[in-house]
Amino acid sequence: MARICVTGASGKAGRAVVADLLEHDHWVAATDLVVPAEDLGIPVLRADLTDYGQALEALQGAEAVIHLANIPAPGIRTPAVTFNANIAMNFNVFMAAAQLQLDRVVWASSETTLGLPFDKPPRYAPVDEDHYPVPNTTYALSKVASETTAGHIAQWSGIPFVALRFSNILGPRDYDEFPSYWPDPRLRKWNLWGYIDERDAAAACRLALDARVEGSTSVIIAAADTVMTRPSADLMREVFPGVPVRGEISGTATLLSIDRARKVLGFVPAHSWRDHVSE
Repeated sequence: MARICVTGASGKAGRAVVADLLEHDHWVAATDLVVPAEDLGIPVLRADLTDYGQALEALQGAEAVIHLANIPAPGIRTPAVTFNANIAMNFNVFMAAAQLQLDRVVWASSETTLGLPFDKPPRYAPVDEDHYPVPNTTYALSKVASETTAGHIAQWSGIPFVALRFSNILGPRDYDEFPSYWPDPRLRKWNLWGYIDERDAAAACRLALDARVEGSTSVIIAAADTVMTRPSADLMREVFPGVPVRGEISGTATLLSIDRARKVLGFVPAHSWRDHVSE
């Protein structure tokens, strides 16, 4: 049983992570700027992580941190606020972890660092971790800059950092919308029709706590399939003709490669929207 601080515990991913850690008998300290809409089963410390002192206090007593607190997407706040707030939160948590000599930092980076939205076609598919950095918004830029920051602080401190480049985090309550995407494949081309179930996102965070890594490592976290019913190779031919497809893409397999996540974390997605919605 480890002592884990979860920041951003009131959000969709945060709630799932807290539930998963508690189910696996970890001691969890939850923190967020806002009160969760539902009971997490544990208290939530309200802290503003853009303030270094509050970040340091929030991490006190923990052995590791799963850092999810950020403005979670572009378009929610103004571009400058998004970048400045995310950079401040990430730097403060990383430095607090280093000062407190935590054992591990696991944190939420983003698929947007890879070139999303794909208004300009990707260089190849499936997109992997090397299709980086291609930030197209200040949100994505905040994640790219934070990955660079994580690399240096990991080197200074000797603490392993794991950046999880999450795809669009969704859950069973979102899956009823999927049939609306099927008639027009361009509706979800922006992230190559990817997603990740919130429960699998939580499992990835837990696995990252024990993964054998050194320095700073980044991995894509996505579901094994797409949001579509059509074969992925057909989608690429129609929407992104001319983009090289590497290897064989079987059926509706993801176009956001999770090979590194499988190898580094032992991550195997266990949930699919197909378990909830009839095709």
